[in-house]
Amino acid sequence: MPAEILAPAAVLVAWTLVMQLWMTVTRFPALAVAEVDLKTAKPGGRGQDLEGILPDKVMWKSHNYAHLMEQPTVFYPLVAIFAILGATEGDIVLAWAYVGIRIVHSLWQALVNRIPVRVALFAIGSAVLIALAIRALFVTLAPVLAA
Repeated sequence: MPAEILAPAAVLVAWTLVMQLWMTVTRFPALAVAEVDLKTAKPGGRGQDLEGILPDKVMWKSHNYAHLMEQPTVFYPLVAIFAILGATEGDIVLAWAYVGIRIVHSLWQALVNRIPVRVALFAIGSAVLIALAIRALFVTLAPVLAA
């Protein structure tokens, strides 16, 4: 059963790398159009420094990539807990739901980025993540409480 719960995490890792690639292939041409010379750029510059320099639609990919470095960091240890202690079919369904919602959220933010829908997707994903966290609490605390 560990492979079944690890698969959604592997897909989310792969999706994160897709977003990183998408960010990169849209950012570099935009830098050229904006005439940003990376050789003379301020040392230690960060992606946020490009706000207002590159078009919003280019930056949306960067914003989403950053988001994939945030909330999913809670998802990965939950998956590890289930891989070690055992996952139910429901846990696996929740994990896949979370990944699916994150992918839809990424596409929405990178392409359309209308806030009400993006917030709704984030809220739904958060609710699924909370459900996974509650399940992980039961899986980890039940043996302790039974002892």
